[in-house]
Amino acid sequence: MSPDSTREIPIPTVQTAALIQNPGPSATVVVREDVPVATPGQDEILVKLEYSGVCGSEIRALNGWGAYNSIVGHEGVGTVVRAGGGNTASALLGRRVGVKWLYSACDDNRETPPCSACRRGFANNCARQVNTGRHVPGTLQQYAVADARFVTTDIPPALPGEVVAPLLCAGLTMMGALAKVDAHVASLPPIEDEDIWVVVSGAGGGLGHLGVQLASVDRAGRYKVIAIDRGEAKRTLSMASGAHYFVDYDQDDDAMEQQIKHFTGGEGAHAVLVVSGAPAAFRTAPRLVRNMGVLATVGLPASDFLLPVSATLCSARSLTVTGVAVGTEKQMAQLLAMAAAGKVTPSVEVRPLADVADVIEQLRKGSITGRIVVKIPE
Repeated sequence: MSPDSTREIPIPTVQTAALIQNPGPSATVVVREDVPVATPGQDEILVKLEYSGVCGSEIRALNGWGAYNSIVGHEGVGTVVRAGGGNTASALLGRRVGVKWLYSACDDNRETPPCSACRRGFANNCARQVNTGRHVPGTLQQYAVADARFVTTDIPPALPGEVVAPLLCAGLTMMGALAKVDAHVASLPPIEDEDIWVVVSGAGGGLGHLGVQLASVDRAGRYKVIAIDRGEAKRTLSMASGAHYFVDYDQDDDAMEQQIKHFTGGEGAHAVLVVSGAPAAFRTAPRLVRNMGVLATVGLPASDFLLPVSATLCSARSLTVTGVAVGTEKQMAQLLAMAAAGKVTPSVEVRPLADVADVIEQLRKGSITGRIVVKIPE
């Protein structure tokens, strides 16, 4: 599609979108056909969306665990059909782009100086970031406005939109988590022939199964992965994704700890990635990691939930606790290249936008294996 022809595409004034109403105990998800189509401003673009992933973090919006836009979603793939002001926006007309959680971050064009995270190249950790589906309307709609400077543009043409969508958050988040594991492991003096064990807690979900693939496949066998989740379907996906062992949540903490230590020579894992948002997963995690190990928190429980790790335990066992939101744009490019090469393959079920209420309810119950991506109506 050429930029000239893109300018001639008629854009409706209203559209179909999914909205969360009355966040909290009485929340509902409705699909409406009368939602206004927004107009892009300076450095912004209007994206006609084709697919959007549905992330577990949408449950926070549903439950009222923070201030979110009524239109959530941050794994959108589509085509730029209108540009606001600025050369960056205009250059993207007709291009396929990915709309992510990071809508924008502070930069040199703002009146205030960029924050230290941005100056170090970590816009994903910007102190003044704006988020898609939180501060601005998300991707569960036909047309979304995005900041042209922060969308993903170099999407391999051979990758279908339904495959790209979950990589924009689920995959990118696990790239960020494993980068922290890599840095931690690299800081340890090597031991000859030592196996490096990584636990992925919540391994059968949208983020978890991609984390298992990235840890076991992309790292050329350097890590051995233990997957933790519940049920046969998630066991099957975890093992197919490259896990060495699977441990089911449906046992008490003592039994789970004994299994993990049995697999890891009695010491526990070098790293535990808590991808699940269930409080029980956070409670169990410190028991599964060895001394000098790292606990990476990825899942998003209620905002008032506190990590059940004592300061004494962290000091006595020299544990590192780190949080992960999403990865960098450089990691995004690396991930897309891996997907194009067949090294990472999201397990995706495509559903219509009309089913989004049911999809979010399934996410709330933890009954989805892999990732559900919704097809946005034409």
